[in-house]
Amino acid sequence: MDYVKELEKYAPAHLDAQVAKEVAKIKMAAHRNGNVDVYKFCYSTIDLTTLSCNDSQESVQAFVRKAVEFYDKYPHIPNVASICVYPPFVETVGLEIDGTPMRITSVAGAFPASQSFVEVKALEVAMAIENGADEIDIVLNPGMILSGHYAEAASEVELLREEARDVVLKVIIESGALKTPELIRTASLLSMFAGADFIKTSTGKIDVAATPEAAFVMCHAIKDYYNLTGRKVGFKAAGGVRTPEDAALYYTIVEEVLGEEWLTPDLFRIGASSAANNLISAIEDKDIKYF
Repeated sequence: MDYVKELEKYAPAHLDAQVAKEVAKIKMAAHRNGNVDVYKFCYSTIDLTTLSCNDSQESVQAFVRKAVEFYDKYPHIPNVASICVYPPFVETVGLEIDGTPMRITSVAGAFPASQSFVEVKALEVAMAIENGADEIDIVLNPGMILSGHYAEAASEVELLREEARDVVLKVIIESGALKTPELIRTASLLSMFAGADFIKTSTGKIDVAATPEAAFVMCHAIKDYYNLTGRKVGFKAAGGVRTPEDAALYYTIVEEVLGEEWLTPDLFRIGASSAANNLISAIEDKDIKYF
């Protein structure tokens, strides 16, 4: 694919001032979604995440068991969409969630920096899938995008898409590193051209993670891509999504830009750890430290 030629089919990104103005409006509108029903839905879209250097088979087992036990302890709250872990723990998760609707998400492809040989990235993706991953989260190489090597960055995603042809592929654009609406839009479009099923804001491993402004730009890119191709791509907010209000804001951005048909776990996800406890607390109207 001629990625640069494809980009020419799309209008430029909103300017910073336009983004700020539109996000301010959406923040006001988000107040209507600060309610239990929305919090329950947001909880059901979570990729419940443990991506720590301290992770071990034992710690991951304990973490996942809590998620499985949630079905019995809180039957009135739809459980999380998936458990997200490093590749060596995919099989561990699979053994624990067997018989539940939860899916297994694995970061892969030299997460979080995307700085390795593409052959190594491909092998890691393939091994995660072989061990049982239903969904793969990879990173579009930020250094390549910042240096203008758009075709090279997108070609890597396309190659990893081939390795992950039978699973959901989420592509992280690391919006906090790209910073400008134009680069965020470009990275979003390139990821979709290369076959992403979702585009995701961030790894959560750099100082600036998900922001409403980046989400707004990304959702507009999804909308424009859909209008030209007819293919629906999902949106995932990750990194810094901590409070129920944060979750409701990203819900509202998706609602306002993409519409209610995108408000399903098949097209909207939240990558979170601390947000899970905070959403449960808001739903139950008391402080709960479940995880």
